[in-house]
Amino acid sequence: MKQLLNTLFVLSTGSKLSRDGACILLEAPSRPPMRIPAATLDGVVCMAGVNHTPPLLDLCVEHGVSLTYLSEYGRFIARMEGPVSGNVLLRRDQYRQADIPEKLADIARDIITGKLANARQVLMRGARETADAEKETLLRQATERIDGIRKRLVRTLDLESLRGLEGEAGAVYWGVFGALLVNADPAFTFTTRNRRPPKDPTNALLSFLYTLLMHDVRSALEGVGLDPQAGFLHRFRPGRASLALDLMEEFRAPVVDRLVLSLINRGQLAPGEFKQESGGGVIMSDDARRIVITAYQKRKQEEIVHPFLQEKMPWGLLWHAQARLFARHIRGELDGYPVFFWK
Repeated sequence: MKQLLNTLFVLSTGSKLSRDGACILLEAPSRPPMRIPAATLDGVVCMAGVNHTPPLLDLCVEHGVSLTYLSEYGRFIARMEGPVSGNVLLRRDQYRQADIPEKLADIARDIITGKLANARQVLMRGARETADAEKETLLRQATERIDGIRKRLVRTLDLESLRGLEGEAGAVYWGVFGALLVNADPAFTFTTRNRRPPKDPTNALLSFLYTLLMHDVRSALEGVGLDPQAGFLHRFRPGRASLALDLMEEFRAPVVDRLVLSLINRGQLAPGEFKQESGGGVIMSDDARRIVITAYQKRKQEEIVHPFLQEKMPWGLLWHAQARLFARHIRGELDGYPVFFWK
């Protein structure tokens, strides 16, 4: 099993990354320089306004460390990495199967089934934990509607119809997501999912954490030799990591959504940590990003028993395990893709 390495997040505008022997030298405004051994990292994620030197790229390539840049909203901008040494035979099988309509539908159905099951768990936990009878009724009704959509997935054979059911379930889920928030501050009121840019603090948190999750899932796919661009549920699009979007679906609710709810409901973030720009988008302060990233990294260290492998592992290794299971399915070693079901 892959070792759970660290990701270095550089948030402060004006920071500089350079090479110091086998270490990354981080120089940030108003902070003493830091040296981080490159061998302990699997990735570096930078926000807009962070600079790096050419020798740093050499160091990252030598140690297989990816360098990712995000916008101030947390949206993916670019990713730099060394030569790809994945399994060409596995990728050939992946491309071939991605051209078979029946195979696309089968894998998409599995992924959507896992996504809906995990989203349902989030709503059910909220229904059990709330003291508000009206909210409990609302959440339980939403889970029943999602259950009905899951049953229709079994009888749906074409990919476009499956995508339509996913969209229908998403409307149900986000329609009641605000009922899971118990923080009374109106700044954290949630009415609908929006992005590019996010227009309220809750959506800003969701978008930022989804980007971090995407970074991790993409690295996991590349680690087993799969092409993160060639997906099954999400449409092919130049520059779009469609397979990474596919595999992160089963982790959105239990990893990101639950973490956002926890951060808001426990009052770990104040409304003053969010700023609305002239275009209507909302961005987080550097301090807020540090709080969110620390919570995300801590979440990845928590252990869980993998439902298919029956092995205990940190949450941060789950997507690596799923990438390996997906590769085994593509190679024909597993009859179906065993999605991750959270309990």
